[in-house]
Amino acid sequence: MTSSELWTRETADRYDAEETEMSSAAVLGPTLDFLAGLAGNGRALEFAIGTGRVGVPLRERGVPVAGIELSEDMAAVLRRKIAADALPVTIGDMATTRVPGEFTLVYLVYNTISNLLTQDEQVECFRNAARHLAPGGRFVIELGVPPLRFLPPGQVAVPFDVSERHLGFDTFDLAEQLLVSHHFTREDGDGAAEVRYRRGSSRHRYAWPAELDLMARIAGLERERRVADWDGTPFTEHATKHVSVWRKPD
Repeated sequence: MTSSELWTRETADRYDAEETEMSSAAVLGPTLDFLAGLAGNGRALEFAIGTGRVGVPLRERGVPVAGIELSEDMAAVLRRKIAADALPVTIGDMATTRVPGEFTLVYLVYNTISNLLTQDEQVECFRNAARHLAPGGRFVIELGVPPLRFLPPGQVAVPFDVSERHLGFDTFDLAEQLLVSHHFTREDGDGAAEVRYRRGSSRHRYAWPAELDLMARIAGLERERRVADWDGTPFTEHATKHVSVWRKPD
């Protein structure tokens, strides 16, 4: 069994509504440009494809896309958007599940590799990507840089969103390299007295970019590029996330 937490039907049904910013043209446009350019005339495989936020519009651009998804409920939401013959999805763990054929691109976006809570499983995720790639193919990961510089001695929490409708902060277990993302999301009722906040949380294993490079090397992949975002901004010590590309040798 994978260590990833399973997304429920309730979470899947509200996921798209809560991720409208991540589904906007401003966010998706550069993401799709980046991925389509790497896929070229080949096929793309998305690990943890979820509700198809990226996979569906990438397929609409003409890139043949397949997906792996652990949650049947998330995959069911995707299936409302596109037929199985247009975008096939295999239910399973992204670290071990195999799908038929070879791909020029395997990608894993929006911090999702951190859903694997052990280093061994993250290494297996890289190995699984390498197994799917044709020679010369690329594996792409989008992942936040752990914000540990914001942690003075004795502090264990870092806020990542403070807005009218959402409060979010991460707590860290530095010894185990784990974090828990806590969310308080505003839910309005019929009147002012009905305003309430829904609490949620999820566990993640954070990893530094250099650690991912070593995982890639273990899987037989070579780092080709690292940038700070899908627009290609140079990656520096001040970057809050990275988009990294590893290549399978010819």
